[in-house]
Amino acid sequence: MSSNVLVVLETKGAGWHRMSFEALAAGQKLANELGMSCAGVVMGDNAAIAPLAAELAKKKLNCVWAVGDSLLAQYTADGWVAALQQLIVETKPKFVVLPHTYQVRDFAPALATRMGEVLIGDVTAIEVPDGQSGPLFVRQWMQGKLNAEYRHRSEGGVCFLSVQAGSFRADAVKDGVSEVKTFAPKLDAAKIRTKPGEPYREAAQTVDLSTAAVIVSVGRGIGEQDNLKLVEDLATALGAELAASRPICDAGWLPMERQVGSSGQTVAPKLYLAVGISGAIQHLVGMKGAKTVVAINKDADAPIFEIADIGVVGDLFEVVPALTKAIRG
Repeated sequence: MSSNVLVVLETKGAGWHRMSFEALAAGQKLANELGMSCAGVVMGDNAAIAPLAAELAKKKLNCVWAVGDSLLAQYTADGWVAALQQLIVETKPKFVVLPHTYQVRDFAPALATRMGEVLIGDVTAIEVPDGQSGPLFVRQWMQGKLNAEYRHRSEGGVCFLSVQAGSFRADAVKDGVSEVKTFAPKLDAAKIRTKPGEPYREAAQTVDLSTAAVIVSVGRGIGEQDNLKLVEDLATALGAELAASRPICDAGWLPMERQVGSSGQTVAPKLYLAVGISGAIQHLVGMKGAKTVVAINKDADAPIFEIADIGVVGDLFEVVPALTKAIRG
């Protein structure tokens, strides 16, 4: 059973990496617009991936490939490249879609090179123009100041692409019923040159804004550090995570782990409330995946209003307390 679009999902522990279903949404979108079929791939030890494959089979896919082997129980670039190369040769997809994670950045360029292709990495959008040959893949240059369009030109070769965090919404994945198929790659332990070490563990105080459903983010319009309590109270009332633009974190008013932007975290919450943020491109790069953006700024010409779904032109020192009071009832 072959599919034109193959989406490789990444696991984390006993579950999914948060970006896996963003990649699946991109794969489904690409397949739908090109009139192709789409399949998902989960890799690892057979026993570990069985429940994940069953879960994935509840999505709208041509099939789910469970690629299992004891040598895949822990990630190694050599193991992943060899297994995926064999699967691709067997299924002959036209496109292979991956999440742009650290793990993918480790093995995907080697996989693409092994197959005589290149990786179009960190894709932020997929467009299928009428009357043109093949889809266009959009990538950003110069920290989001420019967009560049790429088209795969290889004759008969597979197109590899990874998608940027927050560029596609995981909740856009379509449900369905699909078949789980097993694939047993032929792996040689002697050819797996790297040995996995202890999994990387982030510091306990690290904040993962990427998983937050609601974020209240503050910018330099707050004026001074003592004024942050206004925004903190609003975040508490909403049950939201507190975030900031770079100037706030550079000043040491909030820890760097709460920075959103090209040099901080990329987020995709259901609600992003920007307070006193002008909307520099470096910040917009990090929050463009938000489903709903509400902006509060006294400058009616602030760039943030160009992407905001709801804009409040006013003094944040008047608007924010009133909003907090209204939420608390």
